[in-house]
Amino acid sequence: MDEVTTVHITKALTSSMIVELIEKYPNLSEITCAPSVYDRTSDTYIEALKQLDIEVKKKYVVGAKPKSDGAEVEVLDLSNKGLKPKEIAEKMDISLNRVYYLLRKTNADIDNRKRKHNHFEVKQLKNKGFSANEISNKLDIPLRSVYYILNKK
Repeated sequence: MDEVTTVHITKALTSSMIVELIEKYPNLSEITCAPSVYDRTSDTYIEALKQLDIEVKKKYVVGAKPKSDGAEVEVLDLSNKGLKPKEIAEKMDISLNRVYYLLRKTNADIDNRKRKHNHFEVKQLKNKGFSANEISNKLDIPLRSVYYILNKK
């Protein structure tokens, strides 16, 4: 680690961060950061580092590295098998947000959750002329659920 002379930071410098960087990288001569981070960094810190022969420079690093590890294929496959996003996250040991991201990325139909009531059957009965109240009684489901299903776009 001693050979590291340049580090890139993504947060505005603080006094504790400066101390940590100097301790971790004794040969540090340059700190780079995005222009927006540089603008949020105190001029006092930049000047103090300059006196220590450590230059703070603006450097724009384009985006994060892509994390494509083939996970989207596995997520899509599990989704097509009927697993819920939460089940996929647990099975693959990844975050639920990542599952949703990968499903959106593959343009997958995320609406594969198991429904409490059969929406197709409710709509079919409505098309046959049954009232919401009759559907509720016939299928033994709450009336509000029938209205929800029928009004859902």
